[in-house]
Amino acid sequence: MAMSSGRSNQEIVPFSGDLEVPVQPVDVQRQDSLYLDATRPAHGGHHAGRDSWLRTLRLGFQCVGILYADLGTSPLYVYSNTFKYGIGHEDDVLGVLSLIIYSFLLFALIKIIFIALYANDDGEGGTFALYSLISRYARVALIPNQQAEDELVSSSSRHRKPSAPFRRAQWMKNLLEASKPAKLTLFFLTIFATALAISDSILTPSISVLSAVNGLKLRSPNLTTDQVVWITVGILVAFFAVQHLGTVKIGYTFAPIVVIWLLLISGIGIYDLIKYDVGTLKAFNPKYIIDYFRRNKKKGWVSLGEILLCFTGTEALYADLGYFSIKSIQLSFSFGLLPSVLLSYIGQAAYLRKHMDMQYVPNAFFNSIPSTLFWPTFVLALTTSVIGSQAMVSCAFATMSHLQTLSCFPRVKILHTSSRYSGHLYIPEVNFFLCVASVIVTISFRTTGFIAKAHEICVALVMVITTLLMTIVMLLVWKVNILWIALFFAVFMSTETIYLSAVLYKFTQGPYFPLAMSAVLMVIMMVWHYVHVKRYKYELQHTVSPDEVKTLLERHDLKRVPGLGLFYTELVQGIPPIFPHLIEKIPTVHSVIVFISVKHLPIPHVDVSERFLFRQVEPKESMVFRCVARYGYRDTLEAANDFVATLVEYLQYYVRDLSLYCTAEPLRTSYPSIRIDSFSWDKKHSGHGSGIHAEEMLTPIQSFSELTMHQVGMSSRLGIFQPAKMNLEEMLRIEEDQKVIQREVDNGVVYILGETEVVAKPHSNLIKKIAVNYIFNFLRKNSRKGEKMFSIPRGKLLKVCIAYEI
Repeated sequence: MAMSSGRSNQEIVPFSGDLEVPVQPVDVQRQDSLYLDATRPAHGGHHAGRDSWLRTLRLGFQCVGILYADLGTSPLYVYSNTFKYGIGHEDDVLGVLSLIIYSFLLFALIKIIFIALYANDDGEGGTFALYSLISRYARVALIPNQQAEDELVSSSSRHRKPSAPFRRAQWMKNLLEASKPAKLTLFFLTIFATALAISDSILTPSISVLSAVNGLKLRSPNLTTDQVVWITVGILVAFFAVQHLGTVKIGYTFAPIVVIWLLLISGIGIYDLIKYDVGTLKAFNPKYIIDYFRRNKKKGWVSLGEILLCFTGTEALYADLGYFSIKSIQLSFSFGLLPSVLLSYIGQAAYLRKHMDMQYVPNAFFNSIPSTLFWPTFVLALTTSVIGSQAMVSCAFATMSHLQTLSCFPRVKILHTSSRYSGHLYIPEVNFFLCVASVIVTISFRTTGFIAKAHEICVALVMVITTLLMTIVMLLVWKVNILWIALFFAVFMSTETIYLSAVLYKFTQGPYFPLAMSAVLMVIMMVWHYVHVKRYKYELQHTVSPDEVKTLLERHDLKRVPGLGLFYTELVQGIPPIFPHLIEKIPTVHSVIVFISVKHLPIPHVDVSERFLFRQVEPKESMVFRCVARYGYRDTLEAANDFVATLVEYLQYYVRDLSLYCTAEPLRTSYPSIRIDSFSWDKKHSGHGSGIHAEEMLTPIQSFSELTMHQVGMSSRLGIFQPAKMNLEEMLRIEEDQKVIQREVDNGVVYILGETEVVAKPHSNLIKKIAVNYIFNFLRKNSRKGEKMFSIPRGKLLKVCIAYEI
């Protein structure tokens, strides 16, 4: 059928993102069971099961190529930046080496690898994952994201004898929930750290590739700065162009190169240690740190900013947890990266203790290697520096995915590049943005010095924010002994604050640049999240009740036109408020209406037989249904025609089964993958009578394919489930309902989408008007549209314009 587009103007907007009603403290009730069923597939599950050693070793090998190149190339520039003004005393080398050793062990190994990796949100790491985890245990998020399972654990613990850790957790929970400033501060710190991480993803490719290409000047002195810059730009473009291949392919490609690099620098470190000064191992005595600060005072404190560069990349490693597993990272880090990097630093220190002249310091790494290994080492250093950008790019993809989960960023296309591991992502829009931004930074600043100082502020600030969030997790989620929490906070907060102060001292020399970029990203996140919260609250308060829907459908002036209307909504819990307003403005709806919510689950695939969940809206004769279409992260959305064909087929099954197994409870069965139009059952159940009893209901784990086998006598495994006894009249009514659905499909299918126009109220202040009327609407218009996601043909699309004043 042909139908013209209609537009209505009301103060409502459809909701963007997964909506979740705040759960009750004890019984965890939803509006209906459709929400919980939609998030819990009958078969399949997340890959995060028990890891085999083979899988752990395979992921550990990929870790080397994806995560460790940035950390592995830090020996190229740490000493040259720290001693850029020369070495005043030979023991200063031991002091700096001791700082490097213990900083690396403390911040990288202990804090990140053996503590922070366990503070993950369903396998995802990073500061945003910490915020999400905290939000599950305390209502600090402006949009609640508690899972039913979390509340059940919480409620069951109420009946236990309160322990000291539990009382502290309850105190922390009450403190966070009761204080609006605490909620806002927590959210602000989280998006600030997230924005810094994304900004660092722009800086890392620029500095890594530019510093590597600069090494060409050692053998080609005539190479100009412009030539170096344009060579760098070419490499950056090529690097981002291969990101679509996926993390697995990139990891297997890069890993052998990084492994050879780590073996090489560790071997050179051992060679330098033996050749120049075995006594350099004295640096493991922390007294040399005290002596270093005593001799150098302010100069030693300022140098902490450059020493900080030795563990840049550890926060990205934490954010990239979703790509791998905890065991694989711990194994490859402890036995691969750690000894190799420390041996390289020790070997360079041994060389510098014998070569303290200023001519040797700027190129300490290359000067310390045997002359016969210069070119192989240089080529590997160049290649590994390029590879070092991969960790930050992967971090940006993982971070953006998490931002999408909590609706803090405009909708972008997220591709999963692995059928085995859900954390392997590729986001075309983000990849393009990072490429363009990195090229602009490279062309604009042309040298590595400015970018290096910008790096420091990103690392230092994210370190401090991570420690704050980790402390809350320990109190609220882990409920560990208070002495361990106090020790963790005291050690890391005190040391990280000292590093941060050293970086801020040089604020005008570069650190302001990532802060400016982060400010832009924060504005985007805060505006998008603010409007999203306002829309969420409206949807939550105006969900249409079943009685209201029944009244609407029974209106005497409501016209039912031929055809099937597919009403797309992201509200799983019930009928969205846009529906009554549409009827109010245009009292005409299709003969068959299906409210469709597309739900993506954290598993690779959802079988077609389990894809659709249906509920019928009363009154039954109105032919209005609710449907959730469930997809795994590797499933692709079908074209509109194919989607409708499959949906109608399974809707027919639902209509049949709703009467065949008549019950007041909603059916929780999956449907067969082949069409069965005949009704049959065991002869002993034939005749007239009432339906089955409640205790004869099919359990959720039993599939309809087994059910059908029981009906036709092919299996006796499901004796507890018997079909309802029905007469010929009831069978004919079911057949007629099925024919009605098919007839309306033949009459035409119309796809109904809401188009929102969100504006600030007239009396709003200027800042709010700018944020809502200009920034948000600009972002909304340039984000992915629903019709593109669902491949809806334009000729069958009906858009309803909805204006909402906030």
